[in-house]
Amino acid sequence: MLRGAAVAAALVCAYGAGVVSGSGADRHAAVAGGGSILDEAAAKIGGRAAKPVGRGELDRAAIEGMLRGLGDKWARYYSAREYDDVEGRLTGRYSGVGLWLGNEDGDSRVLVASVQPGTAAARAGVRAGDVVTGVGGASVAGWDISRVAEALRGRPDETVELTVARERRTMRFHLVRTPVSGGDVTVTDLPQRARMIRVGAFTRGTGREVRAAVTGTSPKGRPGGGVLLDLRGNPGGLLDEAVETASAFLPGGPVVTYEPRGKPVQRRAVTRPGDARTPLVVLVDAGTASAAEIVAGSLRDRDRAVIVGSRTYGKGSVQEPLKLADGSVVELTVGRYRTPGGRNLDGVGIEPDVAVSADRPPKVAEQRARTVLRGLHATMH
Repeated sequence: MLRGAAVAAALVCAYGAGVVSGSGADRHAAVAGGGSILDEAAAKIGGRAAKPVGRGELDRAAIEGMLRGLGDKWARYYSAREYDDVEGRLTGRYSGVGLWLGNEDGDSRVLVASVQPGTAAARAGVRAGDVVTGVGGASVAGWDISRVAEALRGRPDETVELTVARERRTMRFHLVRTPVSGGDVTVTDLPQRARMIRVGAFTRGTGREVRAAVTGTSPKGRPGGGVLLDLRGNPGGLLDEAVETASAFLPGGPVVTYEPRGKPVQRRAVTRPGDARTPLVVLVDAGTASAAEIVAGSLRDRDRAVIVGSRTYGKGSVQEPLKLADGSVVELTVGRYRTPGGRNLDGVGIEPDVAVSADRPPKVAEQRARTVLRGLHATMH
């Protein structure tokens, strides 16, 4: 699993972290196998602290402290409920309003990282980059992503108020929570038999949907005029789906490599041959991260696509979830990935072939990409 930079710890869609609950003592014993200095410290803190604190809270604080000691900014701890929500988002099993939330480095504010098309948030006009300032009429100042997500979470058909800041304006949206299924791939036909494929995140089934839209097995047929692959605001997702998406445009060969600690280099190649001839332009921006950068980087290094937009985020690390005895999960960085050309994108990102300032409206980049696509098509005919 690759976690997008924009989504930080919680790949969430208007749902997220639950609170730690239940008996922490049994859970800790199962993990630690008996007494330890941590048990002794927890007992004394729980018994003497001026503010009452449960063992579950202390266990979580201890684990999170260990992770901070690693210096791994992508390391996270999830309760069993939190991780079930994360998996639900990646596999399409969740209810929400259609938002992915995140932070930027050095900024504690919670941002809208991506908005899933066709959801309540998309219909209301919430945009990627909006700063979340309130949920349900309460200020979220000082809240982390998990707490904001928990406040947004609720039963289907319930309404939640979302307040955001956008370009010095305050905007309020009343969103109805609904079951959300798939929908991370949106296909739009363009003039001259071209097609735009928008990928909002690499969730389960994304690669299959992209391949169908490219090869013509979808009802709309093959896009003879070229493909515009829109990865703007895509925070990442599942590595397998990123590899399958890139494979839809390549005849064979490498897609990405990564280097786990103490293990041989892992190489991921094209799963099965795709369309290597149709003109291809990839749209990116600063919100294009992790698995989305793998796709853009592989297509660029293989001389398969022209990249248009602004520099991508630059997250080149692989995270692996490690399940604990109580169902909670510790997620750690286990390696760094490289593009087929051997480039490490971590902290660097991808510089587009055709640059469009990030300050320009999104439509400007899209129009530039469509112009480039028409030029590619013309040179092939």
